[in-house]
Amino acid sequence: MTLPWWACRSMGMHVQGRDEVWSSGIRRISALYTPYNYEEGIDLREQMTLCDIGDVFTIPANIEKSFDQISNAVAHIASNGTMPIILGGDHSIGFPTVRGLASVTSKNIGIIHVDRHADIQEKDLDERMHTTPYFHATNLPNVNPKNLVQIGIGGWQVPRPAVPNMISRETNIYTMDDIELYGIDKISEMALDRAWDGCDAVYMSYDIDSIEAAFVPGTGWPEPGGLLPREALKLVGNVAKEGLCGMEVVEVSPPYDHADITSLMALRIIVDALGAMVSHGTLKKCMGIFDKEFVPI
Repeated sequence: MTLPWWACRSMGMHVQGRDEVWSSGIRRISALYTPYNYEEGIDLREQMTLCDIGDVFTIPANIEKSFDQISNAVAHIASNGTMPIILGGDHSIGFPTVRGLASVTSKNIGIIHVDRHADIQEKDLDERMHTTPYFHATNLPNVNPKNLVQIGIGGWQVPRPAVPNMISRETNIYTMDDIELYGIDKISEMALDRAWDGCDAVYMSYDIDSIEAAFVPGTGWPEPGGLLPREALKLVGNVAKEGLCGMEVVEVSPPYDHADITSLMALRIIVDALGAMVSHGTLKKCMGIFDKEFVPI
């Protein structure tokens, strides 16, 4: 499902085009792909039923009500035994998506968050916006901040107010320097160890701006010095092969894109994650955790 939602409209950052434009890029470019991957020798159609359920209805200029809509949609899908894959929009959705999952399980959920930005402030301009989702997600009773792993953080767009929260909550941060030093495979291993520790499932949130800005122009907060595309795909495959209870790809902004290359990269992240789970037999590993009835907010 797609979330055509930008919480920071009032900042004048993401205002080009109409709401439906935001969700159209990844959906449109998906027509370029087949479900078959030659290198992996798998066909997604033979392993799963895929359904595009369309856009979640959000309310422009009402962040909190839009969050409720998003949480309800994700909770409804997960409680029916289906893995939600969310295509976004503003990274503020990282809170309501996790809240939706957490509301329909008694189990613990870890988060692997790939981004150039920490997104763990409490407020931004007095609102819960794209810089705040993991402060609020890790306040949920079954989402422990010690199981939050953030990969790729760094550069000149990590607000200082986020740093005390990283320290006090004892989250796990791997910077681009760490990736350079240890390599993708070792970072993946350490991230999985921390995210899965004491948890029954892991959720992956992938911010497209974690990738080197030259390769993903279609995003609102580009930051040079990020992951190369092959590194990003290797990381996604390593994380997903252990199983996921859901995933999101966010901060894709088609009006800023060129030749849909950012939307194509977002699509590739999604299908590579699915392919990794199919190849390693973990597609349904986490779906049994949803043991509570869906109650709308």
